Amino acid sequence: MARILALDYGGKRTGIASTDPLQIIASPLTTVQTNDLMDYLSKYFQTEVVSDLVVGQPTRHDGSFSAIEKYILIFIEKFRKKFPLINIHRVNEMYTSQEAMKALVASGVKKKDRRNKNLLDSTAATLILQEFLYEQ
Repeated sequence: MARILALDYGGKRTGIASTDPLQIIASPLTTVQTNDLMDYLSKYFQTEVVSDLVVGQPTRHDGSFSAIEKYILIFIEKFRKKFPLINIHRVNEMYTSQEAMKALVASGVKKKDRRNKNLLDSTAATLILQEFLYEQ
């Protein structure tokens, strides 16, 4: 089977998570600079089979989208053109960063290491991916 990737898309950094080939377990993969995201994904797809991409949808309390949404839509359009065979899904990412921080605290990650935004972003991407897997 193919893997599923999830993105916690950000203005500076994007957290990435991946499933195992059986699409059972979601795990943090890495965090990349958003400017380098398409290059990273292109290289990743050369070595791994990916069937689906899940992209977080930043929703506010009132149901409107955060300002970053317009950049996410631009990214998705470019992604669709470059990788037309990969299915794209959106998952509400409200509170994923807060939940990721709670998960890091609960798992015993030291305070110094929790300041690492890369760890937080890839953990948030994992939560987005887990949500998608639960919905399936």
